[in-house]
Amino acid sequence: MSNKVYITNQQNIVKVPSGIRILIRRACNAALEMENFDKPAEISVTFVDNEEIAKLNAQYRNKPQPTDVLSFPLGADGVYDQNNETGACMLGDIVISLEKAYEQADIYGHSLQREVAFLTVHSMLHLLGYDHENGGIEAVRMREKEEATLIQLGLQRTVSYTDSEI
Repeated sequence: MSNKVYITNQQNIVKVPSGIRILIRRACNAALEMENFDKPAEISVTFVDNEEIAKLNAQYRNKPQPTDVLSFPLGADGVYDQNNETGACMLGDIVISLEKAYEQADIYGHSLQREVAFLTVHSMLHLLGYDHENGGIEAVRMREKEEATLIQLGLQRTVSYTDSEI
């Protein structure tokens, strides 16, 4: 069984580092594995800049500012359309502002790779039906799954929060 991750770069503000496409495919596959998703899946990932993601954020979420990632699930309640040619479940689209990912990696003091992997895993969980907008236990469960998946990818948190307390 093989999953298809289609990756498109629609921005020219920042460089797409070598290896980032492989990392995104690994992150998608790790999230599917974590959720025991046992059917072939198709996911689309698009890189945009802050200006483009702000337009999408305004259009779909009524928030006219740049965000880091948007998820557009194609399924609901575990039911997905299937690609007639391949039989794969079409999970949906992930849109990442690579420009914002660079900014956030810098702010949080970790690698761009960890930031992009986090955004991909976060979005994959949305495509698989998770929602954190209302907070509570669902948000906590989602965060735990994100961290577990990143650890599996070898991208656990490297930031120590105790430095400022010494």
